[in-house]
Parts: sequence; structure tokens; C-alpha cells
Amino acid sequence: MRINGVSGAFLTRTLLTKVLFTACWTGLVLQFGNGVARAEVRLPAIFSDHMVLQRDRPLPVWGWGEPGEKVRVAFGRETSEAIVSEGGRWECTLGPQGVSREGRDLIVSASNELRIRDVVLGDVWLCSGQSNMEWALGGCDAAEDIRASDYPLIRHFGVEYHFASTPQKDVKGRWFVSRPETSHGFSAVGYYFARRVHRETGVPIGLLRSSVGGTNIECWMSQDTLMNTPVLEPYAKMMRDSLAQYQKDLAGVVPSVEKWTLEAKGAMDEGREIPMPPAVPDFPFGEKMFRPRCVTLHNGMIHPLKSFAMRGVLWYQGENNAGSAADGIQYLEKKRAMITDWRNWFGDPELPFYFVQLASWQKPSNDPANAEGWAFFRDAQRRCLSLPNTGMAVAIDIGDAEDIHPKNKLDVGERLARWALANQYGKKIEVSGPLYRGLSVSGNKAVLEFDHVGAGLMVGRKHGRDVATSAEGEPLKRFAIAGSDRDWKWAQATIEGDTVVCSHPDIENPVAVRYAFTMNPDGANLYNRDGLPASPFRTDDW
Repeated sequence: MRINGVSGAFLTRTLLTKVLFTACWTGLVLQFGNGVARAEVRLPAIFSDHMVLQRDRPLPVWGWGEPGEKVRVAFGRETSEAIVSEGGRWECTLGPQGVSREGRDLIVSASNELRIRDVVLGDVWLCSGQSNMEWALGGCDAAEDIRASDYPLIRHFGVEYHFASTPQKDVKGRWFVSRPETSHGFSAVGYYFARRVHRETGVPIGLLRSSVGGTNIECWMSQDTLMNTPVLEPYAKMMRDSLAQYQKDLAGVVPSVEKWTLEAKGAMDEGREIPMPPAVPDFPFGEKMFRPRCVTLHNGMIHPLKSFAMRGVLWYQGENNAGSAADGIQYLEKKRAMITDWRNWFGDPELPFYFVQLASWQKPSNDPANAEGWAFFRDAQRRCLSLPNTGMAVAIDIGDAEDIHPKNKLDVGERLARWALANQYGKKIEVSGPLYRGLSVSGNKAVLEFDHVGAGLMVGRKHGRDVATSAEGEPLKRFAIAGSDRDWKWAQATIEGDTVVCSHPDIENPVAVRYAFTMNPDGANLYNRDGLPASPFRTDDW
């Protein structure tokens, strides 16, 4: 990595200096020539008891050890061998194996033996994003679901928070089997996704949650992508400027560091107490942990997972990027950059990427022209469906006006599961509610066409966790219409076959329609007869 001409080696040396300060201050003295213990072979944290390995794919297994040592990995009918490199890392690749619902041991043999117990083969889904993905089942008023969560083939690994300035080798976390005493800590969205997929397919599901609340999408991209994607330049500039200031501050303490180094060495040689080290400027982590400057979550929570085989990604993020109309418009390119980045990173150009459109929040507005930032952002999320092998779960009908963390994660997880069931598991199922396809004008009427009509369009009604049902006889709501003067008015909207026809008596020549285009489009009620809500959209580019 290079930021503003500063190499990763410089950053490493800087951070190492601080580590050495701490080491000396605590009396830790490295003595050479007295013999070094042989390093035992070890595995990353994700290779631990009760894990799920990805079925039907080559399976990389890696770790660290003594350079030159021979390592053998065995699991099921597959074995593989490798030699530890000069850098101390080894990697074996086991051949693909099918679904295994019976827990078996994965065995790593070298000068020592590691045995990972109760390993099953199924599908691993990476669950990432902000706090709505992190939100635990125990926080969802889901006591009955928790009591009924005895699913030994659904397992969850939660990656601990780690902002990092350089790519890390490992994460912290552990695997848990779904039981009433453990499931309360699972990602709720992930759990409901896994439960539906597992119930309908019988395939073991591993949920690999790596998410942090209050974070921008930029935090989750690799450093190279951040620094070389035009739409990300403002974020990259913040990082460069922060690092430049850090260099300046660091240069100011170099003389005192050099002086202390000599004094500390003399004190150690003479057996005296080591003097207090000088204060060193902190690396620029930002005003708060959640607004990092020169650190990323990719370094700490994605990079260490690089070799791990997985089935796909579930993504719930956007609240932090949805501040204005401009932010929304840019999000498509940011999402494109991130998806490309992750697909390259995980070595799968077709890695499925299923995401959640932001739920309704804050007080509803009755002004047809009141298109706040989240409205543009949701439309940008809808446009992200133009990216290959993506899918979107609409959530405007299950939000909470007073809470940015709506408790109904059941519908979110199950709507994501529909995409996977259709695309990865071959189920004949409608994956989405109506998605805007095109607009035509006939006289004073604007005619809207949709994809994912499913069993037909309907005026729907949604109550809590219940599937949306027909509300025949009620008017369609939240359709706004405008002429070339851009004066928005609430439309008279009716379902005609597979289309919605909009008009207003004061608009003779309509040119644009918007649907559910506000922070909280309360009352928006276009569904298909599969019970899935239509996505908010706009036909204009104003």
C-alpha cells in the first residue's frame, strides 16, 4: 500500500516503534542466541470446532508454521500437503466434496496435530454491512423463534470489530451451533435467511458475520480500490491528508525518540529502571472509531478471510451513505466498485451479492415533492440491480418511524432467501416485488410497466410479520406525477392488468412519475400477489 508517497513499510516501522516502546516499558527484553522454540503449526480462528465448510468447491485450508515444515490436511475423503513458506505461511487445497450433515474432524498434521471437530459441509454466506445486519436475534422481540431455534446445521461465526491500518492475517471470533441458548447472538437477518434456506433445502448453512454499525461502504473496500476509484476520491483525499498530518506530527518527535532510545539502551545494559518513553502521536483513526481516516474494515475484517470458500454475500448497509441526493446518485458507482473488489478478492467473478434496500424511517410526509436523501438513495439501490448476479430485498413496508433498527428482521431475511432459493438452489419462486421497467404516456395518462409482476399486481396490506394480503377496493397510494414544470402532485393510480396507470386532472401532459419517494413512504401499497412490495422508484433524472 502507498498513500501520498508513503509506503506500507514506513507505516509498519512507525507502528513497530510504538510496539517496541510498549515492550521496553513493560520490561520485555528479547535475547538472541539463547535458542528459539520451534513454531507449532496453527490455523486461523475461522478454522475451529463446529465450522461449516463450503460444499462443491475446492477448499483452501491455511495457517502458519516453521518455514520448511511439511503440513498435511485431511477431511472426509480428501487430503492435501504443503510446505511452510519462508514467510511462515502454508496453504493446502482440498478437493470439492458434497453436502455432509454429519460432523467430522478436520485434521492438520505436522510436528504437532490440530483436530477441528464437528465440521459439516454446506453453504457459507458472508453477512456484512452496518448495524441492521449486525442486529442480533435477541434484540428482535423474537422469544418464540429463539425457543424454536434448535437447528444443529445452522452455524454462526461473528468476526470481532477490527479497524486496521494494514491488512491483517487473522480475525477473532468463534463458531456457534444454533440452539436456544446461542441463537440470540446471531445476526437476525442472517438467521432468518439461513432458517428458510435450510428448511427448504436441508443444506447446512454457515453464517459468517463481519459487520460494524455506523460505517460507510468505503470502509469495506480494499486500499487499492479506495485509492484508484474516481467516485471514491473524496474519501481517499481524507485518508491522504490525515496521513500527511500524521507524518508531520511524527517528524516532530523523532529527536526525543532517538534520545530516549539511547537512554533506554543504557538503562537496560546497566540494569537500571527504563525511563518513561516520549509521547508519540496516535495513528489517525479519526474523531470517533466509526469515522476512521487511515484505517479500513477491509484490512481488519475482510482481508483475513480472503482464501475462505463461500457461497455468496448478504449485505445490509447504506444508512451512513444516504445523506443527500448526491450521495444517493453516487452510491451505484460505489457499490459497483465494492462488488467488483470483493469478487476479485474472493476469486469468484460471479459471487452472488444480495442486499437490503433501506427500510422506512422517521415521520412520514404528505408532500408529493418531498424527496429526501433516502428517497434518492433507495432508487440508487434499485439501480444496483443492473450489476450482474445481484438481488434486492425491499423493506419499506417493515420499517419503524421511530427506530432506524426495525425489529422485523424475519421478512428481511426471508426476502433475501428468495433470491438464493431461486438462483442457487433451483426453487421455482418469485424473488421480488414489482420493479419499475418503463414509462409510456397516452394523453394525460402515464402508464408504468414492471418486472417481477409474479402472480399479478395488487393493492396490498401488510401487518407485522404476516404476509401481505390483498386490500382490493382501497386506492393505490404514494404515486406522484408531474409535467415538464416539475410540479409534483399526488396521482390517481389504478392497476390495469400488469401496469399501473397514473393521472391528475391538473396535468394534461405528464412526463414523470415517482413512487414511495420519501424517507418514510407510509401507506405505499403496491404489491404483487406473491405478497412482495414494489420498490420505490422514479422515472425522472431531476
